[in-house]
Amino acid sequence: MIQSITQRLFADTPQDTLYHYTSFAGLLGIVGGGELRASDIRYMNDSAELRHTLDLMRSHITERMAAGTDNPGLLNRLLEWLSHRIVSGPMLFCASFRANGNLLSQWRGYAVHGKGVSLGFDPFHIRECVEAQAFQVAKCLYEPRRQNALIEQIVDAVEARPQPAHNDAAGGGRGARPCRDVFEDIEGDLLRIAAILKHPSFEEEQEWRLVSPVVASCENEPIHFREGASMLVPYYAFDLTRNGTRNLLLDHVYLGPTSNIDLSMNSLALYLTKRGVRPRRGIDYCQIPYRQR
Repeated sequence: MIQSITQRLFADTPQDTLYHYTSFAGLLGIVGGGELRASDIRYMNDSAELRHTLDLMRSHITERMAAGTDNPGLLNRLLEWLSHRIVSGPMLFCASFRANGNLLSQWRGYAVHGKGVSLGFDPFHIRECVEAQAFQVAKCLYEPRRQNALIEQIVDAVEARPQPAHNDAAGGGRGARPCRDVFEDIEGDLLRIAAILKHPSFEEEQEWRLVSPVVASCENEPIHFREGASMLVPYYAFDLTRNGTRNLLLDHVYLGPTSNIDLSMNSLALYLTKRGVRPRRGIDYCQIPYRQR
């Protein structure tokens, strides 16, 4: 049942240009390497959705237990398991796109000191890249009622799963291992669902997210590491190219707020031309006044 929930969430496909906001340093890496760094979701700037999903599940399970349930031991163990496993279990790598390529809130985060761009990708090309690398793409879910209904379906599915005969429903220790087996069977779907549940305050972003397969160990996987603000950050190099060429197929580009519009527009165009990248709809300035902070 949980697999069917995940399939529904990932069934919607993007039809319009998908924008990725980044700094000039990120631009050089993406265009120069033909790849996007999909970070482990726990290390992303907006990784709070993992905690958000955990809070939603904890609240719902607590309410369900207070109202009376036939499976108090199972739900207690689920709460305990979620409190550590969803934030320290297998890895899940994600990359973010926005439906709107010219949002002030995003420029404030990515155009620090007037150095930011928004790269617009053809949605059908992104879907080809996703399928080639066994990723999935989904639109993030923000609406509280839909989120709460989804959490209720997930807990219903957990309670409906056949439990081992020796499971101790009263909450003792004998059933702990069988319960963990049940939870670990569904944790891949739980992580994928958590990756696209976002706090309603972020709804303006209208984010689409690329989501990797669940990675149990990085030893035999193409996982790399980069320097973060205070730690090493694991990432997956998501290939944005096709047909054996390293040139990107961009649909459109926005230059973020800057105090040197003409010079910056010119150098951006020169760089993309040098790299063989010709956005189908060209390059536009965001038209948002630059204010140095």
